[in-house]
Amino acid sequence: MTLASPALLDGLILAAIEAGREILDVYAQPIAVSRKADASPVTEADERAEAVILAALARLAPDVPVVAEESVAAGRIPATGERFFLVDPLDGTKEFIAGNGEFTVNIGLIEHGVPVMGVVYAPAQGRLFAGGPDGACTAEVVDGRAGPRRSIVVRALPPSGVTVVGSRSHGSDSMASFLQAFAVERFISAGSSLKFCLIAAGEADFYPRFGRTMEWDTAAGDAVLRAAGGLMTRTDGTAFLYGKRNQAEDCDFANPHFLAAGHPSLIRT
Repeated sequence: MTLASPALLDGLILAAIEAGREILDVYAQPIAVSRKADASPVTEADERAEAVILAALARLAPDVPVVAEESVAAGRIPATGERFFLVDPLDGTKEFIAGNGEFTVNIGLIEHGVPVMGVVYAPAQGRLFAGGPDGACTAEVVDGRAGPRRSIVVRALPPSGVTVVGSRSHGSDSMASFLQAFAVERFISAGSSLKFCLIAAGEADFYPRFGRTMEWDTAAGDAVLRAAGGLMTRTDGTAFLYGKRNQAEDCDFANPHFLAAGHPSLIRT
């Protein structure tokens, strides 16, 4: 039986908005940056947002493990079974530091390896995206309150060429080579998990990723995309699953390269 329900989604949305308040409080001040063991940047906003989300999830689903980025970096890694949350309290820390607004709060629920519910919130833009068993939606957040939710679905494949979305901070020669086989009409650079949401909202079509990501980077956006009718696979077209532990080729929760698309014909193997 799934844990995903309208009531849980409402709770995740409120948690994401509350975490966004903490982030914007730090964003309005000079930002102090430190480095984690892997040399990636971390700020006070990451830590404050994660604390808010962990407290909320402890109230909403106290028996469900939470794999959260900053907790994992500190060595706090719970056992994961058939159901767990993946949290990236501030995806796009480089965008946060740069001040371009393309950073997000991410909360995803995984069941049997599949993201069944997710919330992505871009606090500097006031854009919120959510997805679950009842479909995907978006809402504007003003003064810390979400407005009316509007359903979103992926769009039909455009006849003139596809709109590809890619990372602003992590470009790839492999992706450029891969895209030569496609009729690309437009390329949008975007930070963080917003790339998934642009496809889910029908504003883009394709997001191939040939750079390294972790499960908490993708789970929430993947859930929104799937709820909107899109799909995400490994680059060979096989299922993209979560809860990857004891990987011979990489650390726990590391992702393989992937293809995220609004239309299945874009997944070519």
